[in-house]
Amino acid sequence: MGAAPESDKGCMTQGPEGHERCLRWDDARVTLPQIISTAMLPSLGTWQLCLDSAVGLCRRASPGLAQETVFEGAAEVRLVDGGRRCAGRVEVKHNGEWGTVCGDYWSMTDAAVVCKQLGCGSAVGAPQYGQFGGGSGPIWMDDVGCKGSESALSDCEHRGWGEHNCDHSEDAGVTCSEYTGFRLVNGSTACAGRVEVEVSGTWGTLCASRWDLSDAHVLCRQLNCGFAESIPGGEHFGRGTGPVWRDSFHCDGTEAHLGQCPVITLGASPCSHGNNAAVICSAGFASLRLAGGGSRCDGRVEIFQNGTWDRVLDDQWDMREASVVCRQLRWGEAEKAYNPPKPERGMGPVGLRGVRCAGHEASLALCNTSLPESAPVAGVAEDVGVICWGSRRVRLVNGSGRCAGRVEVYYQGSWGTICDDGWDLSDATVICHQLGCGGAVQAVGSAWFREGSGQILLDGVNCSRAEDSLWDCPAGFWRQQDCRHKEDAGVVCSAPDQPVPLWGPSSQSSWP
Repeated sequence: MGAAPESDKGCMTQGPEGHERCLRWDDARVTLPQIISTAMLPSLGTWQLCLDSAVGLCRRASPGLAQETVFEGAAEVRLVDGGRRCAGRVEVKHNGEWGTVCGDYWSMTDAAVVCKQLGCGSAVGAPQYGQFGGGSGPIWMDDVGCKGSESALSDCEHRGWGEHNCDHSEDAGVTCSEYTGFRLVNGSTACAGRVEVEVSGTWGTLCASRWDLSDAHVLCRQLNCGFAESIPGGEHFGRGTGPVWRDSFHCDGTEAHLGQCPVITLGASPCSHGNNAAVICSAGFASLRLAGGGSRCDGRVEIFQNGTWDRVLDDQWDMREASVVCRQLRWGEAEKAYNPPKPERGMGPVGLRGVRCAGHEASLALCNTSLPESAPVAGVAEDVGVICWGSRRVRLVNGSGRCAGRVEVYYQGSWGTICDDGWDLSDATVICHQLGCGGAVQAVGSAWFREGSGQILLDGVNCSRAEDSLWDCPAGFWRQQDCRHKEDAGVVCSAPDQPVPLWGPSSQSSWP
């Protein structure tokens, strides 16, 4: 079938199997692909829209008619000679041939459209004049004027395909962000912290202006850290250094990694190192334990990371940090924060170095912490320890079994005794119940079960029998007393096979 005269044709682009792919008016005597719509356009007559729209801008110039531009689809674009996919000289494919773009009036807005079309993040450079070397072949576009909302470079205004006054020394280029890495820093684990993004080999902080839980979920999934628990604002994980990336991710939460999310550049949005994106992932609540103490509720703090128990080092460890540790372990309030003596220091790898808590946090992951180098470090003075309220224990010693004997209390890492001033059957009853030894048979004093050693920890105990434990009873301050070990208190409980001891002063057999 013959083709229409050239003056009657619309933009003619040869497609697969000889089919033309374009918009045409009704007197074009050519074979068309499937027609999906027909419309009247002012001064151009009837046009028919072909099903195949895989072509770019086209123009028709006919005698007596103004030049008209028709948008049919996105022309392919690529970046070449930049050393990576997202940087280089801009080249556009038109009529099946690759050509360049002139740098006249080339701007960051134009570059941003190219980066968006290529899925390369935001534009960080828009060189105008041959920074990536001159190309060859046609110069397809000149005087490009994008608004920034376009989805493809071919949607932007320009002088017309192949119309220019340039040479290849003026070829435009683009450098896109192309994120090369993501990480969380200054948290207690690799799954909590300030969000940092690597762009072209440079790590910087991500702006928090549009950061939300959907974005955070994707990042946690990408880092194999579970899901996002929270997104603390401000400087929760400290101030960053280096650049602040103003990119805004728009994830719906289903993406496998942030690189799959639409991205825009925030422009003048308020971004600084005081407005950092951050996340605490569900895997960020690392396991803690207390090692080397007298119970599971006291000892040197260790954190479980990457399959090993690592040490925690700090030079300003105090009750605020200790309170958080005890709270996370659910062992009550902290009684003491300390640095273990040299024989009790750890010798393994260091998991955390430098911990700063306000004291109200639910876990150490919510404090400002630093991850050190992973190389093992020899024992140093900064190992930290905690004694939690849950470490308090009571026992009866020197009797005929566990339900009779001298009363000893474990407090802040050591065992000590109780002075018998005011000691009576009500006090003994509480201890027997606490130990599961039934009721109290006797409350004895004057070191009936021989003198103890170490500190005398309590004096003036005054229980009412209603208390669940000795710690609930009124008493004097810990370690404040005027007694000696010859006044150590003792208890005999009613549990079976607990005979009254035969030793001790006979005058005290019915004490008090």
